[in-house]
Amino acid sequence: MSQGGVVFSMLDVTLAGCGGTIPLKNRWLTSCMMRYNGKCLLIDCGEGTQIAMKEASLPFKPLGIICLTHYHADHISGLPGLLLSMGGEGRTDPVIIIGPGNVQRYISSLLIIAPELPFEVICVPINEKVETFAFDGFNITAFHVNHTMTCYGYTIEIPRAGKFDPERARQNGVPLRVWNKLQKNPSVEYEGTTYTQDMVMGPPRRGIKVTYCTDTRPVPIISAQASGCDLFICEGMYGDEDKAGRARESRHMTFSEAASLAAAAPIKPRRMWLTHYSPSMPDPEAYIGEAKAIFPDAICGRDGMSETIRFDNE
Repeated sequence: MSQGGVVFSMLDVTLAGCGGTIPLKNRWLTSCMMRYNGKCLLIDCGEGTQIAMKEASLPFKPLGIICLTHYHADHISGLPGLLLSMGGEGRTDPVIIIGPGNVQRYISSLLIIAPELPFEVICVPINEKVETFAFDGFNITAFHVNHTMTCYGYTIEIPRAGKFDPERARQNGVPLRVWNKLQKNPSVEYEGTTYTQDMVMGPPRRGIKVTYCTDTRPVPIISAQASGCDLFICEGMYGDEDKAGRARESRHMTFSEAASLAAAAPIKPRRMWLTHYSPSMPDPEAYIGEAKAIFPDAICGRDGMSETIRFDNE
């Protein structure tokens, strides 16, 4: 996604797997990859994720960040195989794994069967109800949701700087020689004076925002996080409203509950994908009408579904 130092203004989002609990013949377990400027971020890694990624033509080697929603097996059991495949494709740079609480303990247990990786695995715990991180150009917000064990959703944002403003640069006395450097760097020192980027740039513009949430009951923070996002990816464990009681018991959601979260966002998401389907629901499309009646821009996700999200006006 980058060539010759050019930064591309797009985020590629792919659902590698959209199944919950157990894989089906034609449905892999939960995982979602996002790619920006040659870097990759993966949310969750259910059993068979490395195969699902192969089928979706997703790369292993550039994957530097893995965000885990929680530690149920259908979200993490694919990690050892995936990490081994990454090493087999020549990755040597560290891999960051973000997860709730004692993420180091869970990852160490999984890596007993992958003890000789050619890269370091750095575990980053989430300890607060809402916590933010920034890695590889991705701004990551983890937010606590309501499942049978500690679980988080994620908002992934690609920030966008303001436009270069030559008049602002002149007013601030910024020498012409450093204009170009300040468009790419937070500050530049020239002839004993430090000049900062805000001296030549206008206010930040709207970037790219994706909110991903699965394994939870409906809670207000999900709508708040999804507000104004380009893409809202949310679990729809059950399509049939007759399963609403089962959803409450297992702390999952129905299609209509997920769509209601999108509709309740202060600024409506531009699009919504449903994911993490129960194995008892072989045909999610049969129930999409329930969601569309509440949020018309909802569609059923499927394995390998991909979208390229660009900055506005580009």
